[in-house]
Amino acid sequence: MTTFDLSPLYRTAIGFDRLADMLSNASRVDGNGYPPYNIEARGEDQYRISMAVAGFSESELDIVTEQNTLTVSGQKAGDEQREDREFLYRGIATRSFERRFQLADHVRVVSAKLENGLLHIELQRELPEKMKPRRIEIGEGRSAIDSTTESNRSTQIESDESKAA
Repeated sequence: MTTFDLSPLYRTAIGFDRLADMLSNASRVDGNGYPPYNIEARGEDQYRISMAVAGFSESELDIVTEQNTLTVSGQKAGDEQREDREFLYRGIATRSFERRFQLADHVRVVSAKLENGLLHIELQRELPEKMKPRRIEIGEGRSAIDSTTESNRSTQIESDESKAA
């Protein structure tokens, strides 16, 4: 097995605690490949996962998001095992499955629909306002941090004076 030196990434990436886990999961080959799926970018912050789930109804599919993981699973109802059916050739896979996708921070599932044997899951990245890029003006004099500290200090002095009175 080949090992990778990830130290160059840690020099410039701060707070990516799950990075090593994600890389090790990505290096594992998923031999199953069922059900087949597509992931497409539908805009700057919009994505779609399309899965081929022919033979499954909406009630037999389950979609769950938990801690940046999207899990899609399918459990086929028991009517496929009826005794009165004899298949000469069976090419439509109706076995149970579970497929997991790692979602980036601030990506949420918007909707899901089953259409013509394809399950479409719409995803949206929504960055909080405080994480969006903002321009920092370069000014003269005291910094905003100094003025905030001074403001807090004067508020504390006024509070202490009112308690003493």
